[in-house]
Amino acid sequence: MNTIQIKYNENYAIVQLDRGTSNPINLEMLYDLQKAFKELQENQDIKGVMLTGKTNFFSAGLDVIELYGYDKETIETLFVELFNTLKALLSFNKPLVSAITGHSPAGGCVLAICSDYRVMANGKYRIGLNEIPVGIIMPNFIYQIYAYWLGGGRASQYILEGKLLLAEEALKAGVVDEVVDAEKVEEQALAQLQKYMQFSANTWQQSKANMRKDLLAHYQTLDRKQLDVLLAQWWSNDTRTVLGGLVAKLTGR
Repeated sequence: MNTIQIKYNENYAIVQLDRGTSNPINLEMLYDLQKAFKELQENQDIKGVMLTGKTNFFSAGLDVIELYGYDKETIETLFVELFNTLKALLSFNKPLVSAITGHSPAGGCVLAICSDYRVMANGKYRIGLNEIPVGIIMPNFIYQIYAYWLGGGRASQYILEGKLLLAEEALKAGVVDEVVDAEKVEEQALAQLQKYMQFSANTWQQSKANMRKDLLAHYQTLDRKQLDVLLAQWWSNDTRTVLGGLVAKLTGR
């Protein structure tokens, strides 16, 4: 796997996003995450997982630079596999804790909120869903995860505003569960993971399944009509103009 690293310990694993400086999400990373969590689910020696990023970035979200050049077939595959990746993370029945080591906008936020507990680095870093300002329609399957943690009203408001939150704001809103200094993020995330791993595995896993039943109901089948609307907007002149400007800014062109 080229975009992530898996570090195995005695009874837990650390999955580190490892693609460039800011860990932008592309199709390869989605496939790697699916493969990793399938293997970790099946590995009976692994009782829990920590998902982490790099200094200053958990993940910058979808790799707009790469995605802007995808053809219609590939961009459709990207969104289908994003759905499949989130399904894999949300249905992972072992404890999953995210160590949010830096910025985590858009797709980075989405990966983080699939976990059971999130520890975020304090300071200048921001997290949230800002798809709408860049012309990307918010699919229901992502909204449902945000609403699971924030409540429907607040999730809707923040999404419609494209609101990115500082760590303390994210803590207050329920996007993250704990805020610590950057150098302590992984240490604190591991401490929480070990707390979960002390409980009866079957009791913990069945309880998690019960509580996520309604959320996972949105991941039984991808809504084809909703996907078609999202894809049509992706290829619209307005969205291509906004994305093109963003790509130019990011690449310095």
